[in-house]
Amino acid sequence: FADLVLETWDLHCDRNGREHRTADMGCKQLVVRRGQPFSITLRFSGRGYEEGVDKLSFNVETGPCPSETSGTSSHFVMTDCPEESCWSAVIQQQDGESLSVSLCSPPNARIGRYSMTLEACTDYQGSSYQIGDFVLLFNPWHPEDTVFMRDENERREYVLSQDGLIYQGTCDYIYSIPWNFGQFEDDILAICLNMLDINPKHLRDQNRDCSRRNDPVYIGRVVSAMVNCNDEDRGVLFGRWDDRYEDGMSPMAWIGSVDILKRWKKFGCQPVKYGQCWVFAAVACTVMRCLGIPSRVVTNYNSAHDTNANLTIDRYVNERGEQERESWDKIWNFHCWVESWMARPDLAADYDGWQVLDPTPQEKSEGVYCCGPAPVKAIKEGDMLLKYDIPFIFAEVNADVVYWVVQSDGMQKQSIRSSDVGKYISTKSVGRDSREDITHNYKYPEGSEEERAVFEKAEHQKKSIREEDEGLHLRIKVSEGANKGSDFDVFAVVNNNTDEERVCRVTLCARATSHNGTLGPQCGLTDPVDIDIEPRAEKRVPLRILYEEYRDKLTQDNLIKVVALLKDHQTGDILVAVRDIYVENPPIKIRILGEPMQNRKLVAEISMVNPLSVPLNGCVFVVEGTGLTEGQFVKELEEPVEPQAEAKFRMDLMPRLSGLQKLMVDFESDQLMGVKGYRNVIIAPQPM
Repeated sequence: FADLVLETWDLHCDRNGREHRTADMGCKQLVVRRGQPFSITLRFSGRGYEEGVDKLSFNVETGPCPSETSGTSSHFVMTDCPEESCWSAVIQQQDGESLSVSLCSPPNARIGRYSMTLEACTDYQGSSYQIGDFVLLFNPWHPEDTVFMRDENERREYVLSQDGLIYQGTCDYIYSIPWNFGQFEDDILAICLNMLDINPKHLRDQNRDCSRRNDPVYIGRVVSAMVNCNDEDRGVLFGRWDDRYEDGMSPMAWIGSVDILKRWKKFGCQPVKYGQCWVFAAVACTVMRCLGIPSRVVTNYNSAHDTNANLTIDRYVNERGEQERESWDKIWNFHCWVESWMARPDLAADYDGWQVLDPTPQEKSEGVYCCGPAPVKAIKEGDMLLKYDIPFIFAEVNADVVYWVVQSDGMQKQSIRSSDVGKYISTKSVGRDSREDITHNYKYPEGSEEERAVFEKAEHQKKSIREEDEGLHLRIKVSEGANKGSDFDVFAVVNNNTDEERVCRVTLCARATSHNGTLGPQCGLTDPVDIDIEPRAEKRVPLRILYEEYRDKLTQDNLIKVVALLKDHQTGDILVAVRDIYVENPPIKIRILGEPMQNRKLVAEISMVNPLSVPLNGCVFVVEGTGLTEGQFVKELEEPVEPQAEAKFRMDLMPRLSGLQKLMVDFESDQLMGVKGYRNVIIAPQPM
């Protein structure tokens, strides 16, 4: 027999991409998921493959120093009976000189870039052919993969969906911003794989790092560290919280991860300025979804940052409600992290499922700024010793806040109020633009028997004294319409739940604040008022918050913290109530003109009214949406927008993908920043 000579081959990138749900990546290379077969066609010249005469085998390799022992290289022969636990090649069909072959990786293969060679042998004479490269990803559709997820709708949301909503605001005013994850956009896969290759663990020991890339726990920990740059590890984002963002992008201005990851690549892996928690979390979510690990962004309201790990956060205010001293421990009005879905074979049974990963740099874990993966189940059960970082996250959702009132004689008195840390833990619902509350995954109902048992295990006694139903009760209410540009009222509402008249003194104080709990200048204060209040009655003490007072004091977070203090003259008790008020930006209106169809021009009309009493200068609209815009569309307005005037423009869209897509808009100017809007657009498929 003459030698078997390979003439051409076809990796069927499109067909394999569709079957492996990677076609949206639009890259010209083969991208497949582990444990699932993919087919290639080999075409020989002169003669076809003869069974029993010719021997065909394949080599696949990943990483700089591939070896069989580290699982980064495999040599396998064409066979009729493939084994699930290793790489295999099976003949599908033969047609003259062409041969189609089905290749399959084991469901625990290392992910990453692979090269593939074919060896063809006849009568002990052989030739070897380099037949191309491919990328192997995690496979949530395969029951044996450690990231296997049973429900198809969940896989669509947490792996395939390229857009989503991230919850922000305050626990009294929850709102969402749109986010373009864009994990299948051009170049994103290459950037994510590059992130793995420049991580410090890889640089320290390339062989060990590549051999551990079959484990989503390991990958999650690497990604959590690489999204921030605090370890000078060429991480993606630079965190900043002080409202001074002139030399970069304000964290509030981003509307997607693609722009951030592309800038990171373009500037040679220099950190992109600037990020805050939701930006870190969203970029990590993009990377994890891109690699095939189901992931979602989660928001925790009133999130405690407990630096000394005693599960108590002490706050000191004077009798006017003003902060007495800065505390290292902070309460963030919200904090975002990522949950990724994976098995935990490294832990005892029962800890599979959602794991917390928090890429926002807060505390070091094993010497590096990263956090997780921590099983949500372990947080709920108070299992502090399990890997990784349970105590820190447990505190974020369970710490106590104790207010101390420093009196004029220097005496400190503990105020009475219930703990409110870890409220309304939220994520986007599957397949819908609504909020799913997942607090019950993190904690047992307050006051329940189970909660007490968990706290005992975690060696945590609740310090906060429960507010009695009898006695006086204090809360803060906000009038409708806390809108940027308007004045609005807040009220201290006092209830007398006793059968006798009570006399008390009430003070209200308002200050601009940041989302991480840092307080700014005062923007409203009442003189102390004495009120007497009938049995079983309610009284209100108002504080008017004026636009001219808060206008120049608000940070881009648009937050005002109101503290109310009540001194009960009869008992000497002091009550404190605290509320973060989100001052609302104006809405952005998006109209779609024309019939939305794939590869057909569509027009979007985007507008916003200036609600302020001053003109807006330097106005910029940024528009993006996977499958709708080519990258970002930036519209700079030449003229200032006068008070109460409308800024409006039209733009052309050319939808690439069919189905439900989101068009997202961000607006920036000198006076109004980080204004967001989005519109869902259903794109009909192109008629055949």
